[in-house]
Amino acid sequence: MQPRPSWDEYFMSIAHEVARRSNCLSRHVAAVVVREKRLISTGYNGTPRNTRNCFEGGCKRCAARMSGIPSGSNLEECACSHGEENAIVQAAYHGISLKDSTIYSTYSPCLMCAKMIINAGIKEVVYAAEYPLADRARELMLEAGIWLRQYERKQSDQPAAFMPITPPQYSSVPTTPYTLT
Repeated sequence: MQPRPSWDEYFMSIAHEVARRSNCLSRHVAAVVVREKRLISTGYNGTPRNTRNCFEGGCKRCAARMSGIPSGSNLEECACSHGEENAIVQAAYHGISLKDSTIYSTYSPCLMCAKMIINAGIKEVVYAAEYPLADRARELMLEAGIWLRQYERKQSDQPAAFMPITPPQYSSVPTTPYTLT
């Protein structure tokens, strides 16, 4: 039997899975927001709702990055929203408060996302990798009293191969799989 994942491992693995939905050509980033060990919002980076996806030409900066423009340049031309930004906005869209929550992100927040995290009332940021342009963001979050820590994967946190789990058979529970539509 595989050991249960820690809460950090659990939520960070969900953030990494959410990042797979990203349509950005440069970097796949995602964030999940948690309160009281319950997932309350997710977001990944990509172009805004109802606009062309990044990989469909929706972001000229990302297209230029694929042609060799260096990372960190022409940021003002980027049409993509960040994973943390989308997680916060998605919660607002559905009327969900993020006060006193924790955000798990695949990268440390940039300055814009740090300001949104502070103003949303998020109390803790857990991130997997360092975002290269995050020094001022880190300073600002620490000044605001946000607990900021980097998730460090332990040897025991290595993902296990997915093994099918046979549910117990109960007479009152359907045994056929549900179809999601």
